Parts: sequence; C-alpha cells; structure tokens
Amino acid sequence: QVQLVESGGGLVQAGGSLRLSCAASGRTFSSYVMGWFRQAPGKEREFVAAITWSGSSTFYADSVKGRFTISRDNAKNTVYLQMNSLKPEDTAVYYCAAARKLTNYLLRTAEYDYWGQGTQVTVSS
Repeated sequence: QVQLVESGGGLVQAGGSLRLSCAASGRTFSSYVMGWFRQAPGKEREFVAAITWSGSSTFYADSVKGRFTISRDNAKNTVYLQMNSLKPEDTAVYYCAAARKLTNYLLRTAEYDYWGQGTQVTVSS
C-alpha cells in the first residue's frame, strides 16, 4: 500500500513557475513508476508526465514538453513536477500516481495503482 500526498499548488500568473511535490509513504517508493496527471473542470483526467524507478527515463505530454520537468528523490520518497512558462490552459487539479509496472501505456490512468488527493493549480492571464 502506498499513500501519496501532493503539495505546492496555488495561484500564479501566466509565464510564472510552480513546483509540485508528491510525498509517498512506504519503503518501496523506488519500485514504483511515478506519474503526474491533471484534470480541468468538465474534462477528463489527462497524462502530464511520468518517470521510471531510477529516474533514468521520463515521458511527457506534448502540451507540456519543454516547459515541465518531472524528477524524483528516492531517498526522500518524493516526486516533483517543475512547471515553468505556465499558461492559463494549465489550470487544473494535479494528481500524482504510482504504478507497480512499467508498461507501454503510461498515459492511461488505468495503469496506475495508487493516487493522491490532488492539488489545485490556477494560472491567471
């Protein structure tokens, strides 16, 4: 069992930056592939980024590539999402998630076994 708690959300102006953190409980954090998703009002939850166990591989949605960076610190049981050059369309609740297996379908919510409660990110124009 893994419990995930996100933090770092807030209100920021367009062009600004935020860093989200996701703290995980348990001793096996390093054995999980970690991902970030987001959900805007009236929309489906969508993939943002993912990172493999050691951090050697990362994956990004086209909409955030070049602006967002996912990283992890296994010693701290924490995964991060650095968000730069934020746009109003980035406004959403951001969720972190943990997957036991690395598959070819990390963009799908069904691939993830555990979810955090989410943190709100609002980007004003």
